[in-house]
Amino acid sequence: MPTISTLLMFVTATLALLVVPGPAVVYIVTRTVAQGRTAGLVSVLGIHVGSIFYVVLTSLGLSALLLASTTAFQIVKWLGVAYLVWLGVQKLWLTRTDDGSVAEPPRMSNWRIFTQGVLVNILNPKTLVFFVAFLPQFVDPARGSVGWQLLFFGIGFIVLGILSDGTYALLASALSGRLRRTATARRRLDLSSGLVYIALGAVAATISQA
Repeated sequence: MPTISTLLMFVTATLALLVVPGPAVVYIVTRTVAQGRTAGLVSVLGIHVGSIFYVVLTSLGLSALLLASTTAFQIVKWLGVAYLVWLGVQKLWLTRTDDGSVAEPPRMSNWRIFTQGVLVNILNPKTLVFFVAFLPQFVDPARGSVGWQLLFFGIGFIVLGILSDGTYALLASALSGRLRRTATARRRLDLSSGLVYIALGAVAATISQA
């Protein structure tokens, strides 16, 4: 079991990383604003089911192998870049009608919101680098099984992530009425979120294994 000081450092460092908006936060906020609080919370659930994937890989030592493989890392990286850019293009173009006016985007089912959230996190190379490079810093082999400690910290990350991302969803839900009050406001929101997705895809393209 980690010491209290290690736990405090882990919680502080993890929250500092979680509150900085990335692909997950952008996805949660845009889905919440588009379809309400339930959609936002479903997207949070999807994001952290994606986190479970990396927690299991890390505790088994497989994520380090994935990171060490140049081919595997590049596949994850470029699939993630392509997915973020695709989400951005959807936001930029799919809400515009043939006459150039702004249309309400089609509502997504909760299942689709969930699965997209899972993919957003699994295909984010930053998530892989985070679990391989960040979590092991808090592991002390003298305090027991490394695998179980990684699993413990991974679960802790998910709990803190749900709290942080859930807060973003609730705040976005409270502001969604204002953000989508008019067609112009909706279009500006879609344009800005689309550009952010594409920018995040460009940032993901620069992430390296080192």
